[in-house]
Order: sequence, then structure tokens, then C-alpha cells
Amino acid sequence: MTNQCRFLARAIMGLGLALCVALPADLTRAPALAQGAEAAVPGAKPDPAAPAVTGLPNPLDDPASSLPGGASSLPLALIPETAPAASSGFNDTLVPYAPSSPLGRGEPEEMNKGAVYLVARLTDEGTQINDGLIWRVYSETPKEDGHLELVATAMGGDAEFRLDPGAYLIHTAFGYAGVTNRLVVGRGVYSKTVVLNAGGVKLDAGLSADDTLPREEIRFDIYGMDYNAEGERILIAGDIRPDSIVRLNAGTYHVASRYGAVNAVVRADITVDPGKLTNATLFHEAADITLKLVNDAGGEAIANTGWTVLTPGGDIVVEQTGAFPAFVLAAGEYEVIARNNGTNYSRNFTVVSGENREVEVLARTQGTAN
Repeated sequence: MTNQCRFLARAIMGLGLALCVALPADLTRAPALAQGAEAAVPGAKPDPAAPAVTGLPNPLDDPASSLPGGASSLPLALIPETAPAASSGFNDTLVPYAPSSPLGRGEPEEMNKGAVYLVARLTDEGTQINDGLIWRVYSETPKEDGHLELVATAMGGDAEFRLDPGAYLIHTAFGYAGVTNRLVVGRGVYSKTVVLNAGGVKLDAGLSADDTLPREEIRFDIYGMDYNAEGERILIAGDIRPDSIVRLNAGTYHVASRYGAVNAVVRADITVDPGKLTNATLFHEAADITLKLVNDAGGEAIANTGWTVLTPGGDIVVEQTGAFPAFVLAAGEYEVIARNNGTNYSRNFTVVSGENREVEVLARTQGTAN
């Protein structure tokens, strides 16, 4: 069943409307969020066809690069709190499993170990995830430096581990979604299903439903709803390209859409439902503006010109140097000052959403309004 939600998103200058549609989707087959060089993980199977997304370290990149203290340890504070038994990430589904090699045979050190087989699903009723998972097994006992020892890792779909008897914290990551569960292992065979309670979001942006924007000029940042000690939202995923599928734990997120590199920013709160893909389009009110200092209207641009664009209140929006500085500006009123050979020239201008144009400043007049 399709759920639709509408929400107003306030830009820095102007308003944008975002339409969100949540659709059932097989996120277990979605492409990975990011993929760089092959990760140094035993048994890793990265997807070479996965699209690249820059920004925060992605769990599908080298795990060592995203773990403080190196690949072998993790601070206790960064391990998510284990949920109460009644809402554990392990469900009660029995998964048929026979160890790849019999227990109690082989090397002496292997004889006293337990065999652990793990699979993951987005929801209790979802299908098994066959690719894109990162499994990390930590000893529950902290080391002297307060970190937890990374005992084993695996990448792909299901995972099998041979572990010494004891208590472990098993972290399962799928894109930016993840859950940590506690498992006590003895000399036996253990088969568990991890429920991630996760979904996904695919973001796009435009000036309207029928007026798309250049993909290379659009990026998204996804934040949690909580704030850090400095009063800033906590960044979950940054520099996300349009139409990338971002896997997230179910919940509400704050999304910022950046068009260009100046002040065209639209924000909205988006809800991710378990097992569903949410498509969200954020609408900007902005335009491409090119500045020219000329001696006569329609004349050649004068080189070696310094530029400052200001808000009506005098705050600096952007500064550049050159004959044809061009950038995206949010719709609204501005003042521009051109500096050439020690002389300042200025004028006011208005940016209308979708109206890309040149703004000329005459070198022989000041304060011209348009």
C-alpha cells in the first residue's frame, strides 16, 4: 500500500515543497551506497558495480577507516546499547544450518569452539538479505584501554563464525543502518536471524515537479533528529547524490538539499519506514546568476574584478574574483559590489526562481536598481 506525505521545507531564502512517497521495495537488492577499494575484511565480497557516494565513511568501505582506534577495537561508547530481551534484534525464526566443517575435529584449538551462523532481514516478515552486509563480532570484555576487541568480521549476506566460548557483541551493518546484539556462545551450534528494523530513502530535487536540476549540482545531507553538545544536528550521511538509495534505521531524519555551493538550501523532515523505500523530492527556489562588470550595457566583461554579493541587511553571501563569476543563488533580493582598479561599483538585483540570467554592473554608474 502506498503512503504519501507532504511537508513544507524552508530554505535559507524562500520556501520549498517536498513530496514524500513511501513504497514497499526489496531493499535487500538495492545497490550499495558507496564502494571504493576492496575492503581489507576476511571473506569480503564488495560489489564492483556499486555507485560511489562521497562524504562520511560508509560501512561498505574499509571498516578500519571508519573505526576509531583501528580495525581491531571500538570504544564502548560507540557500540549501540543492547536492546532488552523482549525487543532483541534476534528473532525466533529457526534457520536451517549445518556447520561447514564438523565441530570437535581438526586442530586442537578448534575443538572447543562454537559455530555461529547469522542471517539478517530488514523486518520480521522480510526476506533474507543476501549482499551488502557487514558483520563485526566484538568480545564483550573491554581491554585495558576501554576498547572492545574486534574478534571477527565478514561481508556479504549470511555469515559463519567459529568462536571461543564466551559473550560477544555482534554488530550488523547494512549501509547506514545497523544493530548490535549480545550472544553467549558455548561449544555448540548457534543459528540466529538479525532483524535490522530498517528501510531506505531515495532523494531528488527540482524547481518543480516538471523542472529538474543538474544532478552534478545537487547534494544531500542526512541528519538525525538529536543535537550534539554544540547544538548542531548529528550528521548521519553526507554528500549524497540524487537517486542514491540510502539504507537507514527506521525513524525520522532531517534532510538538507544543497543546490550549488552558496545559499540555495532546502530542508525537510523525512520518515523512513521498516522494509520500505521512501522517495522524496525537495523543491528549490533558486537560479543560476552570472555577474559582469561592463562599460556599456551588453558590453564585454572587464577582467580582474572582485565581487561581493550581499543580503539586503549587509551580510556577505559570496565573494569571487573574475570576469564572469557564476553561482546558484536562492530566490530573493541582493546587492552586488564590483571592485576594479580601486573603484567600487554596485547595484541591487533580484533572483527569481528558475530565471537564470546575467547581471551587469555598469562601471560608470553606482546604485542602479533592477
